[in-house]
Amino acid sequence: MKLPIVTIGLLGPTLDQGRTKDRWNYWRPTISLFQHEDFLIHRLELLYEERFQALADLTIQDIQSVSPETKIQLHQIELKDPWDFENVYSALFDFARHYPFNIEKEEYLVHITTGSHVAQICTFLLTESRYFPAKIIQTSPPRRRSDDIKGEYRIIDLDLSKYDKIAQRFKKEHKQSLSFLKSGIETRNQKFNTLIEQIERVAIHSTSPFLFMGPTGAGKSHLARRIYELRKSRGQIKGAFIEVNCATLRGEVSMSTLFGHTKGAFTGAVKERPGLLREADGGILFLDEIGELGLDEQAMLLKAIEEKRFLPVGSDQEARSQFQLIAGTNRDLGAEANRGTFREDLYSRINLWTFYLPALKERTEDIDVNIEYELEKFAQTNNMRVTFNKEAKDAFLKFAKSEKALWKANFRDLNASITRMATLALNGRINVTIVAEEIQRLLHIWNVSKGDTTLELNEWLDPNQLKALDLIEKVQLKEVIKTCQQSRNLSEAGRTLYNSSRELKSTSNDADRLRKFLARYNLSWEGLKK
Repeated sequence: MKLPIVTIGLLGPTLDQGRTKDRWNYWRPTISLFQHEDFLIHRLELLYEERFQALADLTIQDIQSVSPETKIQLHQIELKDPWDFENVYSALFDFARHYPFNIEKEEYLVHITTGSHVAQICTFLLTESRYFPAKIIQTSPPRRRSDDIKGEYRIIDLDLSKYDKIAQRFKKEHKQSLSFLKSGIETRNQKFNTLIEQIERVAIHSTSPFLFMGPTGAGKSHLARRIYELRKSRGQIKGAFIEVNCATLRGEVSMSTLFGHTKGAFTGAVKERPGLLREADGGILFLDEIGELGLDEQAMLLKAIEEKRFLPVGSDQEARSQFQLIAGTNRDLGAEANRGTFREDLYSRINLWTFYLPALKERTEDIDVNIEYELEKFAQTNNMRVTFNKEAKDAFLKFAKSEKALWKANFRDLNASITRMATLALNGRINVTIVAEEIQRLLHIWNVSKGDTTLELNEWLDPNQLKALDLIEKVQLKEVIKTCQQSRNLSEAGRTLYNSSRELKSTSNDADRLRKFLARYNLSWEGLKK
């Protein structure tokens, strides 16, 4: 059974008026809806402004003369400015939200021909988003003067699921975006693929800060640049991609590097410097290892993110920059915020979109395709194509996916490993001998490093000292040595090791406490860092 048709439309104060005396000789879009013998509209919901009341009454009169079966209901709406997007959208949105749609008993059409261009856009958006659960009807005037004055009409269904070619095109573009973010690597790890899908959606639809967490070498910097290139290819940004590793910023230079300075702001400031935030205006600023920033720089950065303005060093006039921030870190910023070493308000601001990039050991099924990717990069860089023979490839993959392969620097380790083997390959073929040598090289790099978790205390203590230690002391001392080797300075190591007890003291000298602890075993900070 065919449902009765209800049409919703705006009164067109220009086109619907025609000329009062001979108006039947002019095409009027709202009237034309009712001049087609094969098309019956059961009810018209006509939206109009109070100032066009006379035209609305005349339109009703004319509709009833050509389609007496049609019921007409008038709805007065307030459009202060028909070219103001917010005003028009709000008025139409309010109507849609309060209208008693009954899609089981009626079929709805939205007439999109009348009204300002802004009104037509708003009507389309509300229909496409299903606030108007309707199809669109569009009317058009006769093509030639000799044609019937009623013109033509066309009904458009915005349910894109019915249009296979359009849906396939969207799907293809989505796949291309995902592949682009993964540098064309057909990754197999399901968690990673899901992660990239989420990042792609957010990158296209949001300009809020990103936070990439994960170990060093997991690909944070590479992914940030791919996001920039994706957004730029879509015309969403025009500025540059500016990258800085915050671990390289120290002291007064860090403020100047990020926020710029005026001439003469400090000793050595012989000319003005714009700073990286201004260089990233209209583009993306990638702050790698953001956890290394000092608290003062963090406070300035928070203001710049929220207000898009900041004070260069030595200036009393604020600078402005519309940049999108992507931050990277291998630290637990939440824990650091709790300890007071990272600003809690900044962490909250950049924590809207946080993504954890897994280590290579968490993606062993992707090692094979990443090896091929690294070989392709080597070929492009060195103009020489290198491949594995089958036995060598199998041997390397077996090792790469085993527990022995630590991949401590993640993809940096893999890149270095493939580069070494490809360079040593005679006649462009990596053989079993080259693989065996590389495996031993990697094991040496990972296991001999003094910062490794498998370190032995006999590297630091003599046999008599070791014999006098209980097992619990050995475990504790190993953890202390490992923390010292992973820290930038004695104070940082002390804060990490005394993270709880330091909160109970009114004043705390963690560096001194750690130095005294090491002295009990005849160890020193300087000796451990050699």
